[in-house]
Amino acid sequence: MTTLFNCLQPAQKFRISIGDIARMLRIPQHLIVRVECWAYVVFVHRRDVGGQFISYRKLEQWKNAVACQIQKCSTIPQLQKLWLDIIKDCRKYKKQYEKGIRQFLLRIRLQRGEALEQQLKRIRPNTGSGEVAV
Repeated sequence: MTTLFNCLQPAQKFRISIGDIARMLRIPQHLIVRVECWAYVVFVHRRDVGGQFISYRKLEQWKNAVACQIQKCSTIPQLQKLWLDIIKDCRKYKKQYEKGIRQFLLRIRLQRGEALEQQLKRIRPNTGSGEVAV
């Protein structure tokens, strides 16, 4: 699995309800018998079609967990490394990502980057001579 997947550990950390799965699949809850969170996928036991595999990356929790990781970055290099991991994951598993998630994550990344730059400016104000105070 990718660095991002290992960082998020969805099988251990995500709390996935039958309601969440039903909304995602656009089916009534009563068609879902049970949901099993396996190491790399979610397995849904359904009354109407049997079993169905779902990628963690298709879940709303995935998008929120990635956004949370972006917001937790405390330095610009850390943010850049995380963004590279996100891009790699998106490219490798592009069929597993919902449409528009990359734009959503880009907006969060840009906001976090601006906030970190503002923090840097407050810590190291410009000395006026073109040099940065140390």
